[in-house]
Amino acid sequence: MTTMQMSPLPTMSFRASVQQPCALDLCVETPSVTADDLNETVLEVFSKHRDLTSLPVTEDNRPIGLISRSIFLSQMSKPYHKELYGRKSCIAFMDKDPLVVDAGMDIESLTFKAVDYGEKALADGFIITRDGKLAGVGHGLQLMRIVADIQAARNRQVTHSIEYASVIQRSMLRTSRETLQSVLPDADLVWEPRDIVGGDFYHFASQNAGWFGAVADCTGHGVPGAFMTLIANSSLGQAIEQLGADNPSQLLGQVNRGIKQVLGQNNGQDATPGSDDGMDAAFFWFNSAERTLLFAGAKSTLFVLHPGEEGVEMIDGDRKGVGYVDSDLDYRWTNRLVQLRAGSLVFVTTDGLIDQIGGSKAIAFGKRRIREVLLANRHQPSRTINQAMLDTFGEWQGQQKRRDDLTFFCFRIQES
Repeated sequence: MTTMQMSPLPTMSFRASVQQPCALDLCVETPSVTADDLNETVLEVFSKHRDLTSLPVTEDNRPIGLISRSIFLSQMSKPYHKELYGRKSCIAFMDKDPLVVDAGMDIESLTFKAVDYGEKALADGFIITRDGKLAGVGHGLQLMRIVADIQAARNRQVTHSIEYASVIQRSMLRTSRETLQSVLPDADLVWEPRDIVGGDFYHFASQNAGWFGAVADCTGHGVPGAFMTLIANSSLGQAIEQLGADNPSQLLGQVNRGIKQVLGQNNGQDATPGSDDGMDAAFFWFNSAERTLLFAGAKSTLFVLHPGEEGVEMIDGDRKGVGYVDSDLDYRWTNRLVQLRAGSLVFVTTDGLIDQIGGSKAIAFGKRRIREVLLANRHQPSRTINQAMLDTFGEWQGQQKRRDDLTFFCFRIQES
């Protein structure tokens, strides 16, 4: 004779609001049979309950097995199986080792157990108990839905946190943006993180004799890259306060030491550094009176287009990054002096522009295309040049995935 085991169905939204969901949230009331019941009784139960995917078998109200609807009906539909098995105990088609979980088990643990049990736990469901006695059954589809809901909620929470981190990162860069606007009438900067936050940053500072600029690409993008920008930008700000802004090489060295100290990097000798991270960067100081640009680059290139000249001059920095485990604590970057004149155009970018894959052959954007855009728009304002660069970049990227953060800076020397 069949028995009916009832379990209350608590409201999911209420339970989720006060505590993490558990197996009880998936518990569905279900009929059950005992080992004394016959297969013909099981057939009656499945016929009466069309939505029943599995049927628990109990002994003293404690589960001892689970009968899968699909397996049972496929066996009983074979010729003469009703005659052969109808009057036999239902344990003939019972899974003797179903997944059995306590009602209080958290969803994460339940998910791992269900995966370990394999397809049958997801297809046929699992038994839920309270104090060892049958409470009901749970279904694989319900479990997948609640896991998806939990993951979606977590993703929303993480996204909200990252969006607020973006506010902080943009606030950190705001002063530099304002400085840039105040000292350079014809200048434009593009800063586009690949994700909500990014590993690129810029820094501008104005002093009596001129102004300092930096465009840098820290290791990584997204949240890890953003953390690196906080470390590097803070180190740069302290270096400018201590040393002034007119010696880019010296500032690169100071930031290198700052990054290595914060991250526990010790001249490549530390076997367990905090991280093997750092940055590529272009630091430059413009002397307003002399119209000279002092440039020091760490794996960065300066593009210069002088008025009346047909080609774009490329000035490469040192092939040594800032920070990283294998770098020298006291490495000295080289200052390179560039004489500019009224109308000279200067462009600098992180490798997010240069390394982007695109075009019909899926190759890197490269430096040649940068020079082509600069030459084609040489008489335009910096903002127009940068927009042309963005448009060309977008066409080049096409359907390819954005590889990295994107930052580039363009400015033109004005008449005194």
